[in-house]
Amino acid sequence: MDLGIAGRRALVLGASRGLGAAVTNALAQEGVTVLAGSRSARSDGASSLPEEVRALVRPIAVDVSNRAALTATIAAILGQGPIDILVNNSGGPPPGPVRAVEAQVWEQHFAAMAANLFEATRLILPGMIERRWGRIITIASSGVEQPIPNLGISNAVRAAIVGWSKTLSNEVASDGITVNVVLPGRIHTQRVDELDAAAAARSKQTMQAVATASRASIPAGRYGTAEEFASVVAFLGSERASYVTGSRVRVDGGAIRSI
Repeated sequence: MDLGIAGRRALVLGASRGLGAAVTNALAQEGVTVLAGSRSARSDGASSLPEEVRALVRPIAVDVSNRAALTATIAAILGQGPIDILVNNSGGPPPGPVRAVEAQVWEQHFAAMAANLFEATRLILPGMIERRWGRIITIASSGVEQPIPNLGISNAVRAAIVGWSKTLSNEVASDGITVNVVLPGRIHTQRVDELDAAAAARSKQTMQAVATASRASIPAGRYGTAEEFASVVAFLGSERASYVTGSRVRVDGGAIRSI
C-alpha cells in the first residue's frame, strides 16, 4: 500500500535506538525525509537501509531533556523547512514504585517525558495549521491502560500525555491535523532487555526466566519486533490515516486484557 507521504518531512525524537530508530527507518522507506533527533545525533539501524533510502535519514543533535536546547534546535529546523510529521518519543525513567518519589524527581521526569514534548509540538503546530496537514504521533506505553508493576513514574507521567494528546486532537482536527498516541507493549528493544535484567536482579532469577514468564503472559506468546511497531506508526503518519485521530493504538500482542 502506498501511504501517500513520499516527499514529506518528519522529525522523530529519541531516534538513536529502539522504537525511535525503527520508526525513522519505516518512514524513510516510505520516501519521507526524516530528521532523526537524539543526543548522540545518530540513528542505529539506518546503515542497513538501501543507499537511496539511507540518504533520506538525517541525524541531528536534539536533547529532549533540555528545553532551551530543544527549542533552539526546533527553531533551526523550521528555518530550513516545514515539519509534516512529528513523532514524540522520549526515554523511559528508571524503574521503581511511586510511593517514595520526591517532588524534584517528578518535575525532572515530567519535563523530559511530557512538558518538553508538549513544547516541541506547540512550536511545530503553526506550520501544520497553515498548510492544513500534519501528523502528531506520541509514543507512550501500555502502562497508561494497565499500570506496569515497578514502573510507577512512567505509568503516571505517560497517563498525562494521553490526556494532552486527546485534548489537542479535538482542537486541531478541523485543521487537517491528526493527533494519536501509540502504546507499545513488550517490544523487543534494548530498553526491554534492561527492564528484564532489572526484574531478574530483584527476583533473583535469570533474565531468561523473567523473559519466558513475560512472554507467557502475552496472548501472542512472544515479544513484538521494533519493525512491527514502527509499521503502525508509519501508517498513522500517512495520508491513509487521515480519519484516525484522538486514538490510543495498542501494539502489544493482546497483552492488555481490558476491552
